[in-house]
Amino acid sequence: MGNSDSATGIPGRKRFGKRTASGIVRDDASIMNSSSSDKIAGAAKQVAGKVKEVAGKVTGDAELQDRGTAEKAAGKVQQKVGDVKKVFGK
Repeated sequence: MGNSDSATGIPGRKRFGKRTASGIVRDDASIMNSSSSDKIAGAAKQVAGKVKEVAGKVTGDAELQDRGTAEKAAGKVQQKVGDVKKVFGK
């Protein structure tokens, strides 16, 4: 097979990119920077927190509502961390 990528088996295709902790090779262009990851994860936490908060209100479960409020706040903090990383170029 000569000059091929052993992972894909495609002749003439060489693998470029970085190997993740799980051993998966990803293209350099598909790897997000840390600030973007924090912003996205923070937004996801906010949405999940809001869902828990509303579910707690609807069902009358104060503990679930409180956990939702806390998760929403954690998401806001994580988004701010992403903003700070972006400012400092990390």
